[in-house]
Amino acid sequence: MRSSKSTEPLRIVVVAPDLVIADPDDDEALQLAQRSRALRIGLLEGGFNLVATLPADVFLAERIDQLQPDLVIVDAESDARDALEHVVMSTRDTRRPIVLFTDDDDTSHVQDAVAVGVSAYIVNGLSSRRIRPILEVAMARFQYEESLRLERDDARLALKERSAVDRAKALLMRQQDLSEQQAYDKLRKVAMNKGLRIGEIAQRMLDVTDLLS
Repeated sequence: MRSSKSTEPLRIVVVAPDLVIADPDDDEALQLAQRSRALRIGLLEGGFNLVATLPADVFLAERIDQLQPDLVIVDAESDARDALEHVVMSTRDTRRPIVLFTDDDDTSHVQDAVAVGVSAYIVNGLSSRRIRPILEVAMARFQYEESLRLERDDARLALKERSAVDRAKALLMRQQDLSEQQAYDKLRKVAMNKGLRIGEIAQRMLDVTDLLS
């Protein structure tokens, strides 16, 4: 996860439709292209590092994994929601903030978008002066939520390891006629010698016991 103290410009990948206009009379395509250009210009004017603009296809996850951006922007319309699905899949293993820009006023999708990991859902927010504060808030929110998630993961791991230590102590006490303190000291000594946490040693001991039983 990118440090909040980093002075390097954010490395950004934009997922957007192709800017090539096949039909010059297609007003909708022209508007999409104008929106997408405005977004990219705003990113460059804001001092961001626009690494690449990618289509939302089956290769998106691989491309994002190769580029390792700090943040992914989805430039989507109501008829291009599959772009968000591709982006969410691409960030499943390596989490990073996702910002969705859209002109679609239908906010019924907001809750679903946030549930799958979107850090900011912005409607009609493509003016260049708004882009920097939007991305900075999205990054800060993502980092805060990641810190909470890591704290929860650490708490779950600690609880799991504490349970394993208790079970391993009971096993040693029964098999080797040790006191609780002696059993704990034995686990701790092995952990120190192996350079591992005592919970890891306890779990390994239980795994071997289960295998041999």
